Amino acid sequence: MKSYKVVEFGKPLQRVEEPTPVPKGTEVLVRITAAGVCHSDVHLWEGFFDMGGGNKYSTAKTMNPPRIMGHEIVGVVEAVGPDAKGAKVGDKAVVYPWIGCGKCWYCQNGTENLCPTPRALGVNDDGGYADHVLVPHAKYLYPYGKLPEELACLYACSGITAFGAVKKAAGHDAGRPVLVIGAGGVGLMGVRFAKAVLGREPIVADIDEKKRKLALNNGACAAIDPRDKEARKQVMELTGGTGVGAAIDFVGAESSAQFGWRALGRGGRLIVVGLFGGTFSMPMPMFAFTGNQIMGSVTGTPAEMKEMMDLVTAGRAEPVPIIRRKLDEADATLQELRKGLIMGRAVLVP
Repeated sequence: MKSYKVVEFGKPLQRVEEPTPVPKGTEVLVRITAAGVCHSDVHLWEGFFDMGGGNKYSTAKTMNPPRIMGHEIVGVVEAVGPDAKGAKVGDKAVVYPWIGCGKCWYCQNGTENLCPTPRALGVNDDGGYADHVLVPHAKYLYPYGKLPEELACLYACSGITAFGAVKKAAGHDAGRPVLVIGAGGVGLMGVRFAKAVLGREPIVADIDEKKRKLALNNGACAAIDPRDKEARKQVMELTGGTGVGAAIDFVGAESSAQFGWRALGRGGRLIVVGLFGGTFSMPMPMFAFTGNQIMGSVTGTPAEMKEMMDLVTAGRAEPVPIIRRKLDEADATLQELRKGLIMGRAVLVP
């Protein structure tokens, strides 16, 4: 098996050749046909998340290198363990990577993505920057119909992350406009799902002019630069003075979250998804004065994964731009993503 591993944080990924694993018990061996390169991989590769104030959250224990990153995986079942049920050799599927311990309250209640002791592929366990991956159970495999495999893999993270976040806006926005902050790969998925799930095109905010244009070409009703001193005024004009019902922050920086908060109308909800880092400060009375909420959103549940896959395989969500790269370009692609040079989503093909 060929793979590209994080051996030392912040250093180039290393190519490793080793025996292809053999599935045991309920495990399923998947031959990978495409794997997405996600921006969270940049933070995992760096070895920390910026917590603000000079504080960092180390990923050393979480990842325990050497580790194969890559949690957006699609492939073909090549072998199954002796106790495996629900999959057969030759099945094509997207792999749900946000796997929990299977025993805690969260896992028992359908929210494995919130498990405090996860076994997430590409994070806690080896993932998709390889030509094979072991999946602990066939229940984590989702058919992708006639979707191109390079697109299908993206729904395992950027797709389910955007879908899960948009679902948190559904019903709460009360028909008011929605703001999507950040038009990177996940943000563009958010634009697509806003239209598919909420039934309307969102306003997009991004500091990059090229990404604003890309957002407009991919379904945004308007695109603004949040650094513009008139940006909040523009939001108010676009919403008829009410502000947005929900702001989904796919950046996750102090500046982006503050802009999202200022763009909210009364009773609005700020949904923080991105992991750029930093801190967020707010006078406590403002929560009571405005009736607004702040909440986080981390990927999505297995049930939401099924709901999303049913939606996309039915053709109810348009695809986002995809950049295809060879697996051997894993490190170079990761570095381009780190520098903000990837427009759309990057996918590695073995």
